[in-house]
Amino acid sequence: MKLFDIRNINLAIEGKRRIEWAQRDMPVLNLIQKRFEKEKPLAGKKISACLHVTAETANLMRTLKAGGADLLLVASNPLSTQDDVAASLVNDYGVSVYAINGENKETYYSHIHTAIKFKPQMTLDDGADLVSTIHFDYQEQAKTILGSMEETTTGVIRLRAMARDGSLKIPVIAVNDAKTKNLFDNRYGTGQSTVDGIIRATDILLAGKTVVVAGYGWCGRGFASRCKGMGAHVIVTEVDPIKAIEAAMDGFQVMPMLQAARVGDLFRTLTGDIHVIRKEHFAVMKDGAIIANSGHFNVEIDIEALKKMAKETRPGVRRHVDAFVMPDGRMLHLLAEGRLINLAAAEGHPASVMDMSFATQALMAEWVVKQAGKLETRVYDVPADIENWIADLKLKSMGIAIDQLTEEQKMYLSSWQMGT
Repeated sequence: MKLFDIRNINLAIEGKRRIEWAQRDMPVLNLIQKRFEKEKPLAGKKISACLHVTAETANLMRTLKAGGADLLLVASNPLSTQDDVAASLVNDYGVSVYAINGENKETYYSHIHTAIKFKPQMTLDDGADLVSTIHFDYQEQAKTILGSMEETTTGVIRLRAMARDGSLKIPVIAVNDAKTKNLFDNRYGTGQSTVDGIIRATDILLAGKTVVVAGYGWCGRGFASRCKGMGAHVIVTEVDPIKAIEAAMDGFQVMPMLQAARVGDLFRTLTGDIHVIRKEHFAVMKDGAIIANSGHFNVEIDIEALKKMAKETRPGVRRHVDAFVMPDGRMLHLLAEGRLINLAAAEGHPASVMDMSFATQALMAEWVVKQAGKLETRVYDVPADIENWIADLKLKSMGIAIDQLTEEQKMYLSSWQMGT
């Protein structure tokens, strides 16, 4: 029986090289993998994962498999799969993978249904498509799932909404909200990989350009700071007044999108919301404007409105670049079909930063097994002791030492009697 659906198994040689290269920069996950090999904390557990199929993800899969898990992996985005990595996971590491770069929507969801029919006792999600499909179409199966890990802002937003209205039927761990994830993966990983994806797709020189950043969460901050460092003039658009003040005090110009749309050369969305850039914005953009997205889903840009407004569409003017010719002759350029530019046109986050995110994923999988039968159907945060352990190991791997509190300092911080 064929236990995979990938582009080409013969790509495995290059995929293995890529996986091993990433492993060199993931010391914390490597330590966890060595312990898992000895202790087998996931023995006998079936895990379905809906994640970006990259070299870094492959090393997470290897760690879970080392812990005794029976794995099935599907893509969490049609354009984020590295086909050679998928081939190597199947050929060299015995992981069932259903993921093909560029797969259509029908294939994408057929793979998700395959992951659910695998009857997992645990799920790992990147955007909540796997969990939401379980809730829509396989509600009875939800009773047999011990827990799920979610590693995106978009997914956590969806799952907290489900918890609020009483729809959530599975305990969920908000891995994205862990400091060892969002402060580093979101800020430094997304910041760097988004710039990388845009430059690979367009060969644009950021210096001197006006870059419009939609959203000033951790991902937006990372991208904005890197564009600024490369000489761009950065404008931030926000709906949250606190984040808008932060952006202004960090030295960025803040204004509504309709105002920014008139002056921007490059637009990038990362908010987790729908139609952040839409018809009225397209109508006033400059000729040659470039529009990209780094949010998990391709809904942040109203692509259908752009298609309807254009008198002509020129797909593939450059790899990952489609041109839309407006009635007045202006040409707007959409990158990667509005999907994650950092994974569609580049290789995603560097392994070094994913080390912490995937270490958190692996340890939370172990935690869910240990808590079996005790968890309520709600969204849980990652325990602080796990975060601190990962941070300590990461510091050691970087050759960095920090101070320790003295007994006197500990006593002072835990008391109220001592004042000025």
